[in-house]
Amino acid sequence: MPDFRDSIEQNLDGFLSELGEWLRIASVSTDGAHQDEVQQAAEWLRDKLRAAGLEHAELIPTAGNPMVFAEHVVDPSAPTLLIYGHYDVQPEDPVDLWTSPAFEPTVRDGRLYARGTVDDKGQIHMHVKAIETRMRTGAGVPVNLKFLIEGEEEIGSEHLAGFLEENRDKLSCDAVLISDTGMLGADLPAITVALRGIVYMEVHVRGPAKDLHSGSYGGAVVNPCIALAGMLAALKDADGRVTIPGFYDLVREITDRDRADLDAVPWDDEVFRAEAGSPTLGGETGFSTLERLWFRPALDVNGVWGGFTGDGSKTVLPSRAAAKVSMRLVSDQDPVEIAKSFERHVLNLAPEGVEVEVRHLHGGHPWVADTSSPIFEAADDALERAFGRKPVYMREGGSIPIIPLFEQMLEAPAVLIGFSLPGANLHAPDEWLDLSVYQNGIGALADLYDGIAERGV
Repeated sequence: MPDFRDSIEQNLDGFLSELGEWLRIASVSTDGAHQDEVQQAAEWLRDKLRAAGLEHAELIPTAGNPMVFAEHVVDPSAPTLLIYGHYDVQPEDPVDLWTSPAFEPTVRDGRLYARGTVDDKGQIHMHVKAIETRMRTGAGVPVNLKFLIEGEEEIGSEHLAGFLEENRDKLSCDAVLISDTGMLGADLPAITVALRGIVYMEVHVRGPAKDLHSGSYGGAVVNPCIALAGMLAALKDADGRVTIPGFYDLVREITDRDRADLDAVPWDDEVFRAEAGSPTLGGETGFSTLERLWFRPALDVNGVWGGFTGDGSKTVLPSRAAAKVSMRLVSDQDPVEIAKSFERHVLNLAPEGVEVEVRHLHGGHPWVADTSSPIFEAADDALERAFGRKPVYMREGGSIPIIPLFEQMLEAPAVLIGFSLPGANLHAPDEWLDLSVYQNGIGALADLYDGIAERGV
């Protein structure tokens, strides 16, 4: 097997300089004011894929942001690997909590700081550089490659399902490779084999027709903010269990094998607590932190608003209040049924004197990998070669709703090899990418293609 480490090390500064160009493009899909930059980021990636050796690369329009598609065919009989990711990023808010500007990449203490370093531009860039390295060294790529990189992941991948449906033949493959997950440490590679699903809801509470003077009306009119607070508090009991009827009916029990696998994972609650910056950890009674994150569902309030929140005082009794609520799901919970149960429960919790509207924003199914595919053995070997130790199989508490969709529509297994580290601040200020992981990860991905060619998928 070729050794690409010297080539990667010699070209690393150039790789990072190029990645910095992409990170400076504020491709924030959640804000229409950045539409031009979203388009620019897609065009940038298309051009770099062509430069890396994928002779066919294009932008494919959708009703939203364009898809970046690229293809490299070496032999129709060889395995075909589809690499998926996203070029859109989260907003930089809150701006004042960034140590350096979000879209001005900065290296500090072996880390590259900028929005999108690990979610997901940096990880996509590692794939591009792995292919470029193989081409530069004359090794070539022994498998057929397809790239599908979207620009709407951070807003729910609204147009992805339709695109997959319409382009099944174009996207046909033997396996889907995704790098949008993480590792447990810089020297501890991982393959993610399960993700939680998600349901995202919004609750709106309406009281009086307009804001009222709290002296003239307070105590005699139901306050929507107080009503909402009571409803939100009632969504969990004193043991941290969600109170929605039937919520846990389809949750699989944690097996002895599951707990044995957890025991093999190097985990420190105190390190996790410190990374979170939380005074203490908490959650559903009777479960460890990793069990709560990997095997148990969760409900969280993501935001609350209503009434007067400016500086100073304004004695107002608000007419409106609202909250965003997300639920992370595990096998075999159904996001559609959970959304319906949530709505019924919230409406039952509403006190007299207010009107309540529940909106279903988006959802996605939980996912568990089929690790019998030979691609997992190939990934094991490639990661061990690059990082010096075998990877662990881990679960993640987050959600990538499109993975079950890929497996269903393309009839191909998905393998998740990610390179973000704990505390990398995804979706938060000071997002960062470990530079040693970036370098080793490129090596692992470059090696992976030989493993897939030898074993198939």
